[in-house]
Amino acid sequence: MTKKLEGKVALITGSGRGIGREVALQLAALGAKIVINDLDQEPAEQTVADIRAAGGEAVACVGSVTAADFADRLLKTAMDSFGSVDIIVNNAGFTWDNVIQKMSDEQWDAIIGCHLTAPFRILRAAQPILSALAKQDAAEGREVLRKVVNISSGAAGGNAGQANYSSAKAGILGMTKALAKEWGRYKVNVNAVAFGIIDTRLTQALAGEDSKTVNIEGREIKVGVQKARLDAASVTIPLGRPGTAVEAAGAVVLFCLPESNYCSGQTIYCGGGPGGNF
Repeated sequence: MTKKLEGKVALITGSGRGIGREVALQLAALGAKIVINDLDQEPAEQTVADIRAAGGEAVACVGSVTAADFADRLLKTAMDSFGSVDIIVNNAGFTWDNVIQKMSDEQWDAIIGCHLTAPFRILRAAQPILSALAKQDAAEGREVLRKVVNISSGAAGGNAGQANYSSAKAGILGMTKALAKEWGRYKVNVNAVAFGIIDTRLTQALAGEDSKTVNIEGREIKVGVQKARLDAASVTIPLGRPGTAVEAAGAVVLFCLPESNYCSGQTIYCGGGPGGNF
């Protein structure tokens, strides 16, 4: 049986771990060739190795999505390795929370840069490639739909202590709708997936007041959620629990399949039931 994404080329930021890794594995299983990105080399190379071990094709483009040259480097990696760009998933991200009176410019800029400016730069760099591919398809008398999936959050509706993250995740929804209108002529579907509470290393339950940190570009960022808060949130989730990374990835994959070829400018809320502003 032909795999639904046979020969497609997918670029996924933040795909060495967590949800991004699961998106990469699922798209590879459907036949796509994958460009893996992670801030750190080891998880990126491990995901590449796992895809290759399963019979797929993958390469890595390691580095921060916020670097000035990253977008061009990511697109060049895809074209040099596989000769096309068919799916772009803007997934990389983290949180750095504080109430607004205590939030520094660095916190604001870091989160806006990662979640909003980086996708903008990637999609800007992709435009000439997508335009050229669309012209080539038209000249050969075929319609090929390509895909962009931007990652948002229920926090786009506003979360206390997350003015930076909420603003970025609301902004990416506006960008999604704008590009759905701009890029229809290139036969590109531009959609978004907004996550509720998903079980990843950034949302692990904390015991008492203990905090965990992850190192992101030299910053030790506190991660994790107090168990009582997670328990309380789970009560409000219709399905009664946080989602898994595999389940979250499945929502992204829906927008990468040919079955979604006539859907554009849309947002799926993947949170176990109605929530946020969705």
